Amino acid sequence: MAARSTEKRYPGYLKEYVWQQKARKVSRLIIELIVVVALAFFCAYYFCHMESIPDSAMEGTLMNGDKVLLNSGSYILGEPKRGDIIAFTTAEDGNAAVIFRRVIGLPRETVQIKDGSIYINGEPYEEYGSYDTIVNPGLAEEPITLSGNQYFVLGDNRNNSEDSRHPGIGLVSKSAVRGKVWLRIKPFSDFGLIH
Repeated sequence: MAARSTEKRYPGYLKEYVWQQKARKVSRLIIELIVVVALAFFCAYYFCHMESIPDSAMEGTLMNGDKVLLNSGSYILGEPKRGDIIAFTTAEDGNAAVIFRRVIGLPRETVQIKDGSIYINGEPYEEYGSYDTIVNPGLAEEPITLSGNQYFVLGDNRNNSEDSRHPGIGLVSKSAVRGKVWLRIKPFSDFGLIH
């Protein structure tokens, strides 16, 4: 009699155990799926924001119409570095066109352009790469001292670029920076990392 009652209870226990195992697997699958979707959204939002180069100011590195990806997360914890190509806007409303230029001067530095060359804190700035001698120093003809959150930027096409030398753009505050250009995706023949 005792053996019979055990047999009757065991199949129900087994069914409940199997159901619990399946429920755990389904729950784990749902959690993993949520984590993967959240990570994909995070990566797409912070590292894969696509923009188009709107002008010829960065020619030599980026051409008008090139499609690039921005790393919007790189400056959340860090700061723009000298030589970075950044995307920024000149208006607070966020609807202004995105501009792309190379960081030359960092916060609290003094930048000046004289005799076609860049000087930072009175010392000649040696750049990596080949750039034309600057014909028009613009506002940088006189020394410009940056505040604690400002950057001096130049286009790589030095004599055909509106940048920090011009009052229309001027110095760029960190709050205006949208991200660092890190990858060219179009044209595909020039696909690759941007330096």
